[in-house]
Amino acid sequence: MAIAVFSRAPLPGTTKTRLIPALGAAAAARLQRRLTLRTLAVAQQAVIGSVRVWAAPDERQRFFRALHRRCGVDLRPQPPGDLGERMAAAFADASGPLLLIGCDCPVLQPAHLVAAAAALRDDAGHDAVFIPAEDGGYVLVGLRRPQPSLFAGIDWGSERVMAQTRHLLAGAGLSWLELPPLWDVDRPGDLMRLAGFAGFHEFAEFAACGG
Repeated sequence: MAIAVFSRAPLPGTTKTRLIPALGAAAAARLQRRLTLRTLAVAQQAVIGSVRVWAAPDERQRFFRALHRRCGVDLRPQPPGDLGERMAAAFADASGPLLLIGCDCPVLQPAHLVAAAAALRDDAGHDAVFIPAEDGGYVLVGLRRPQPSLFAGIDWGSERVMAQTRHLLAGAGLSWLELPPLWDVDRPGDLMRLAGFAGFHEFAEFAACGG
């Protein structure tokens, strides 16, 4: 079992762009950095296998090089293509079952990863596991083996992602488990929740802008 963490370098103006109208470019980048560090800590605390960061625009960014030095995580550049193509590439690169997460979910805990990993064990009988997002996407996808068809023809960034994925899962005859949904931080309206969450109090001043 391994964990892949998809992350974008915290560069002002290029990350968390949907939050820039509420936060400004510098604060949006600061939030991306904070979320990435928290997500990486959660992945390592789960202790279920190796952790690899798939970096965008590439692994040569100073932020990612620092992660490698300080945390010992493996780095890979995210390949070209849309989100689905990039996720499919990460699963194709895996040598066994893989959990893939982004850095948008501040409430993700090690226990969530442990439960997802358990769903992919041989005795569980599931081909896939998901943690849906409350906005219609998902915050985690895990597969026992690569399934590239699950990432084709999806309206990424829309509220239809999980519903479209369920359709593809059923069409492929795959067994899957969905864990309870979690919320993530994608849009200004999510900042109100984030402001009350431990470790992110500095963003409280922006909550009214996002509400």
